[in-house]
Amino acid sequence: MAKKAQSTLINMLLSLTVIALVAAAALAALNAITAAPIANAQKAKVENAISAVLPNFDKLQDTAIDGNICHIGIDSEGNFVGAAIEAGNDKGFGGHLQLMVGFDAEGNVTGYQILETHETPGLGAKADKWFQNDGKGSVIGLNPNGNELKVKKDGGDIDAISGSTITSRAFLDIVNNASSLFQNLNH
Repeated sequence: MAKKAQSTLINMLLSLTVIALVAAAALAALNAITAAPIANAQKAKVENAISAVLPNFDKLQDTAIDGNICHIGIDSEGNFVGAAIEAGNDKGFGGHLQLMVGFDAEGNVTGYQILETHETPGLGAKADKWFQNDGKGSVIGLNPNGNELKVKKDGGDIDAISGSTITSRAFLDIVNNASSLFQNLNH
């Protein structure tokens, strides 16, 4: 009959150390395997968002302003056609909200795509459609330059998402910030 190992503090510490090292190695391997596909998926999401919000363009020039990436659209003749600006804030009800906001050459909002959100499903998550051209709080075609976009509750003209005023305020704050960044572009 085999002798049973004694349950000592040293044996327990050694066992836990081995288990922790195996778990850490497994997590590191999993991270190494999934890092490239996750990065590629994020890159594709950004590229799709740019195409969705930016007027027709032939090439892009990227620049950064205040930590925000601005994708400048240029046509085949070298003319500025607009910009797609990545902007976000942590003012949403669920925390961070990240958008890609498109502008035409005059600074009118041409579209937006949500890149990251943690808003409540069925409430704040409605922002993906609410502010679109056919949505109740449409911002498409508006030019926020000098006219800060606000929800009606704050004296503005935009209908807030029902039950999600905090998300609506965060969303409009991002659009206003993106508009400000657009005005600072050299175009």
